[in-house]
Amino acid sequence: MNWNKLLSSSMACFFVPFIFYYLNFIQAALMNFSVHFLSALKSYPQWATRAAVASGVALSASSLFAQTADCNNVSNDQMRLICYDKQNGRKAVAPPAAVIPAPGADEKAKSAKATDAAEAAKAANVTNAPDAPNAANTASPAVASNVVDAVGLRLPLPLGKRDSDTIIARRTEAQAKAGRTLTEAWDLDPKLEHSLFELRAYKPMHVLVGTHTNSINRQPSSPQPQNTVSTPVAVSSNEAQFQVSFKSKVWDNLIQNNGSIWLGYTQSSRWQIYSPNQSRPFRETNYEPEAMLVFRTPYEIAGWEGRMTELSVVHQSNGRALPLSRSWNRVIAQLGLERGDWMVLVRPWWRIPEKHSEDDNPGIENYVGRGELIVAKRYGSHVFSLQARHSLRGGDRSRGSVKLDWSLPLSGYLKAHLEIFSGYGESLIDFNHRQTMISAGISLVEWR
Repeated sequence: MNWNKLLSSSMACFFVPFIFYYLNFIQAALMNFSVHFLSALKSYPQWATRAAVASGVALSASSLFAQTADCNNVSNDQMRLICYDKQNGRKAVAPPAAVIPAPGADEKAKSAKATDAAEAAKAANVTNAPDAPNAANTASPAVASNVVDAVGLRLPLPLGKRDSDTIIARRTEAQAKAGRTLTEAWDLDPKLEHSLFELRAYKPMHVLVGTHTNSINRQPSSPQPQNTVSTPVAVSSNEAQFQVSFKSKVWDNLIQNNGSIWLGYTQSSRWQIYSPNQSRPFRETNYEPEAMLVFRTPYEIAGWEGRMTELSVVHQSNGRALPLSRSWNRVIAQLGLERGDWMVLVRPWWRIPEKHSEDDNPGIENYVGRGELIVAKRYGSHVFSLQARHSLRGGDRSRGSVKLDWSLPLSGYLKAHLEIFSGYGESLIDFNHRQTMISAGISLVEWR
């Protein structure tokens, strides 16, 4: 084996990409220099700028075709042309006699000269016209072109302004809005369908690093005696919370190109991270798997566009032993409507009955509710949402909860998140405990 040839080939393969990289870098640097030079000309009078640019372009064009340095040293245009003719064996033509310009001809000549300069500059890649088929424009798609100099040439924005005011801003807005309309989230448009078994975001996902309640539940209770804590538990009013939620479509086109089956999973946890003396335990975690049947139902009611109808079977539990065990099963119907930046979900449910002796939390629907209304509104990159639940009963059985969320843009999908909750059923262990809770943190997915 010829190790010298092998080493030479390896070195060539290694350095060739760097050579091309630095050639592109040098080209970009020259382009940037020309941009700032032309921008500097704006400080001079308009006629001087036009003349300077036109002369500069003309000189640049002539230098590309010069055969020797002798003719370049000739300052007079006509004499330099004669010099070129002599070098190329053509007959020299004497300079024409001076002609007195007609009124207004000077302005027309200036205008024509500026137009020619602009065309020459475009051919020399000075402009950034989007339809110019040149390598420089193709290699620099991020360059904006909304700065115009005195002669009408479009110049790129400075790098700092371009990045902060155009590209990143558009990318952030696109990321923040991706996949959160009902049509996109549930594949209601056949053109936007995703693959089966693809993992997708479902309910809101957030990390609330600071949560404070005015009434922590230190002695969880239930109408079922065996599910009641006899001794108060040492827990703090301050904790952290987080929620993750995913879904995946497992069957599509059930009935005439409509109807799909989805599987979903949501988990939310309350973490006593600010209780070092208690080993920072998890106070409560709720697990919620579900199966959903979704149909596309296009209709319109008072300007609201009906998007979908859903029927789901949901199990929710906290996975704990007596006396802290809590669980229930429901059948949930859902109607989804949209209007501009508004979204409304109407979600009534029916609890699947259990034997009284096996029921961890009898009458939970009289506290958590028999249905909920979710309203979400987007203002630019801000998302506001309201979640209201009610028992649908009157008198002393009229109970429920209200939760308000506000997501503020930070970067891309990442948002600051503020939340206020008041009522019953913030978690399963608190299904019959009333409290008001304020939380702050970050979020990745919202209702809208």
